[in-house]
Amino acid sequence: MKKDIISLIRENVIQGRITKDDEGLDEELSGQPGVSELIDQALAEGIDIKEMIAKGLSEAMEIVGERFESGEFYIPDMLASAEAVGVAMEKLEPDLAKSGIKAKGKVIVATVKGDLHDIGKNIVSILLRGAGYTVKDLGNDVGTQTIVDAVREEKPQFVGLSALLTSTMVYMGDAIRALDENGLRDKVKVIIGGAPVSDEFAQSIGADGYGADGFQALALVESLRSS
Repeated sequence: MKKDIISLIRENVIQGRITKDDEGLDEELSGQPGVSELIDQALAEGIDIKEMIAKGLSEAMEIVGERFESGEFYIPDMLASAEAVGVAMEKLEPDLAKSGIKAKGKVIVATVKGDLHDIGKNIVSILLRGAGYTVKDLGNDVGTQTIVDAVREEKPQFVGLSALLTSTMVYMGDAIRALDENGLRDKVKVIIGGAPVSDEFAQSIGADGYGADGFQALALVESLRSS
C-alpha cells in the first residue's frame, strides 16, 4: 500500500493534479485523489516523509524536467507540477520539522531591484523545497541592502538571484559586490537565472553559476553543495 500511495503521488505530480477535482493530462484520473488528498492519506498512514519527498515529489519533478527538456511538456505543464509539489511541501513541512530531519541547506532567493517577475523564482523555490532545502523567499523588486541583511541574518549556504529584464540584471552584480564589501561573499554560493542572463554574464559578475531553468538551478545547487 505504501508503494501504491507514493507511486500515485508521483504520477499526480507529473499530471499536475492537486486535488480530485483537477483533470490532469490523463482523463482516467479525473475524480481520483490528487496530490493534496494523497499526502494527507500518506501522513495518516505514517508513511516516511523522506520517502514521500524522495520517491514521490523529487522523482516526479525529475521526470517532468526530462519531459520539459525533450519538448514533451511545456511551461504550463511544468508550472502545474511545480504547484502540486508546493502544495505537498506546505502539508509536509510541519511534520518535517517535528521529525528532526535536517535540511540539506538553506537558500535565499530573490528577484532583484526593479523587477516584478517571479514565476521562475517561484519554480526554483518549489523544486529546492521538494529536494530537501530550506528556502527563504525575499520576493520581487528586492534591493541590494535587503539581500545583504538577509544573508547576514539567515546565514544561508546559497543565494539565488533572478531577473527577467536587461535593465534589472545589473543589480545582480551590485548584490555580489555588496556581499563582498560586507565580508559575506565567501560565506555563500551565488547562483543567478532569468531570460536575459547567461553563463558568460554570471562569470563576468563573479557569480558561482547560472541556471537556465528551475531544473538546472536545482542541479547547480546540488553540484555546488557536494563540491
